[in-house]
Amino acid sequence: MARILIADDDVIIVEMLRFRLEAAAHEVAVALDGMAALENAGADRPDLIVLDSMMPVISGPEVLARLKADPDLKDIPVVMLTARKGESDVVAALKSGVDEYLTKPFIPQELLVRIENLLARAS
Repeated sequence: MARILIADDDVIIVEMLRFRLEAAAHEVAVALDGMAALENAGADRPDLIVLDSMMPVISGPEVLARLKADPDLKDIPVVMLTARKGESDVVAALKSGVDEYLTKPFIPQELLVRIENLLARAS
């Protein structure tokens, strides 16, 4: 079982991901904006973060940059799950240290497999 933080402001996606991840025996925390995501990551240090790019308060790319700049949080695997499909968005996220990049709409089972693979590599 892993602790996974879902950082997304789309409640429907959050609930679908929560359901799928909890069914796979993971503990799930939710942040509906970028600031809450950073606060949760700092307080609870999740095993993995699923991060949306277009978040209120602080954007996903800024959250990613702050996570990777923090020595205590930089090694947490991050899956960017976003509607942003542009080449520049994908390349910028990969250069910033994101571990996986999936675009919405997405295949839930594919996301789960990618999460499991990242968790296996991190342990």
